[in-house]
Amino acid sequence: MKLLHQINLAFGLLLVVVLGVTAVTIHYVLMDHFINAQKQELRTLGSSMASTFSRQAAVKPLMVKGWTASASTPEPEKLTVAALKGVEVYVADAAGKVVQKNGPSIGFAQAGLADAAAINALPGEAATDLKTITAAAKSSNYIINTSVIPQGTLTLMTPLSKVKAVEQDLFFRLLIVLAVGGALAVGLSLLITRKLIRPLMELRDELKKVRERKFGAVGLVRAGGEIGAVAQTVHELAGELERHNRTQKLFFQNASHELKTPLMSIAGYAEGIRDGVFEGESSRKGLDIILSESGRLTKLVTEMTLLAKLDSEEDIFHAAPVSAVEIVAETIERINPLLAARGLELRTVYTGGAEERRPTVSADRDKLLQALLNIVSNAARYAKRVIVIEIGAEDGHVSLAVADDGKGFPDSLLPHLFHRFVKGKDGETGLGLAISRAIVERCGGRIAARNGAAGGAVISLRFPQAA
Repeated sequence: MKLLHQINLAFGLLLVVVLGVTAVTIHYVLMDHFINAQKQELRTLGSSMASTFSRQAAVKPLMVKGWTASASTPEPEKLTVAALKGVEVYVADAAGKVVQKNGPSIGFAQAGLADAAAINALPGEAATDLKTITAAAKSSNYIINTSVIPQGTLTLMTPLSKVKAVEQDLFFRLLIVLAVGGALAVGLSLLITRKLIRPLMELRDELKKVRERKFGAVGLVRAGGEIGAVAQTVHELAGELERHNRTQKLFFQNASHELKTPLMSIAGYAEGIRDGVFEGESSRKGLDIILSESGRLTKLVTEMTLLAKLDSEEDIFHAAPVSAVEIVAETIERINPLLAARGLELRTVYTGGAEERRPTVSADRDKLLQALLNIVSNAARYAKRVIVIEIGAEDGHVSLAVADDGKGFPDSLLPHLFHRFVKGKDGETGLGLAISRAIVERCGGRIAARNGAAGGAVISLRFPQAA
């Protein structure tokens, strides 16, 4: 089942449960309210009538308008007393015998009365016994209120069916309101849910493009909240995969070209020597070229293998605290023969008290040494007279910078300098700086290149200082 339908079904079921519980609660609350209201009205009416009887008791016999007196009761004067419609009034003496009544009598099943005949039509003592009438009224769901008056007691009764009729009418209207509200809520839920789910459906379509490796065709899904954040992440991921895909294709193209050139030279000279094309001194030169190209091929394969391992293998890198001053000193010691051969001078500059503090970085010592050797070797290839290595420590970071006094980097080459197989005029494999970048980033550092203000190239490294 689609997520859209699942959400709407869950909301519909929740709405049914909530509205059902609400309807049942409202039913009992309304019923209780109307019963209490009716009881209060009977108490108020009973108090009013009892007060009237009390004021007139000492003056003359009283009779509520419409009452019928018993045969033994002398004809009293008539008195109009306000009573609610549907309320039956019974006046009983001190012995509990009904002496006066008003309104239609109750159809008591116990007394065998099925119509609205007068109360004195009941047979025998039951006709005038208030207890019998009250018991029958309770069994017939009547609301009863009894007040004490000078003549005896005043009992008011009203059927509960009247209250139920009012409550059911109001409850039916509330059900209509709840049904209409529920229908509107379901309709709005469909619209809102569809609007919320649409970005997910669009995101699903974009992920299908990722699965089909159409990374460049993945668009950004516009949405808010967490869905928007996921959509942004997917779009960025697709961009990274597209760049990685392009880089991989370019890598294989360049690798095949770089490998093909020495292999062609080796194969060509080997065939010439075999076929007798090269003899004597030419044969020796051919063998020298074969050895040179074999060494170049070996170096290229070694560097490509190292790059692949740095990208994919975790256990090739073993981090430990390394002194920046010591690693630079070892780099200078290793590179000295090359510097001497080219007549170059190398200077070391310390800033931020690095020489005294001797800051450390968390790195694989051998890999970091190789990265620095690649960078300094690159500087030695283009420097005229001087190479400067600057070591600094500040704000919890260690910085290294290698500068030369050569021509500097071509502006067109700077953005791609650390990419694989990107090399300058006198470059070798084009993998040295790419390897340096991979090693520096595995150490948690950053590497950047720029041209110095006075000319020459500057490659700077920045690492978090080890604790």
